[in-house]
Amino acid sequence: MVAAVSGTGSSTAGSSLTGAASSAQSIQNQFLTMLVAQLKNQDPMNPMDNSQITTQMAQLSSLQGIQQLNTTLTAYTQSQAFQSVSMIGHNVLAPGNALALSGGKAIGGVELPGAVDQLQVNVTDASGTVVKTLNLGPQSQGVVPFQWDGTTNAGAVAPDGSYKFTVTGSLSGKAAAPVGLSVGLVQSVLMDQTGPALSVQGMGLVDLSQVKQIL
Repeated sequence: MVAAVSGTGSSTAGSSLTGAASSAQSIQNQFLTMLVAQLKNQDPMNPMDNSQITTQMAQLSSLQGIQQLNTTLTAYTQSQAFQSVSMIGHNVLAPGNALALSGGKAIGGVELPGAVDQLQVNVTDASGTVVKTLNLGPQSQGVVPFQWDGTTNAGAVAPDGSYKFTVTGSLSGKAAAPVGLSVGLVQSVLMDQTGPALSVQGMGLVDLSQVKQIL
């Protein structure tokens, strides 16, 4: 089940957490009330064994731990949802190889797991022909944005439209493993069982953890 997320106030998050805490406190009180009742009404000739009391207290402790974990996870998910909503209307960099040229400008990116002394981007058209090679030179580990002005290797001007790109890199002659990053506009936020996901123009659903940079 996937549901759209709209902007929500902090009062909603607060009430959810308060409700979870109240539920945990209620269960704890009921547990203690039952335990006290057992102790009061136990047979004096056959009292409750200490190990039974220890077991029940351990169950209570486990229950409290589970409730606290659920509360923490709920707060974390809500925090992610609020963060995701703030991205609507912004461009993001996420794994992909699409490049949109418009008005003589196209933006993409590369994620490097380590430093390289050579980094190259090859832009291809719909037929797979390389129309432009961008030499980005030495780069440090991390995200490296790049821009293409629409000129081709032959000195012509490429028409606006959709292109693809591949990236290669090396360090001291050894091939690196760069990852291409595409740019897309965040249109909305969806919630599913794993948390928030961004609906990005031209890229579909993108998990929040896949966003490398907000432009």
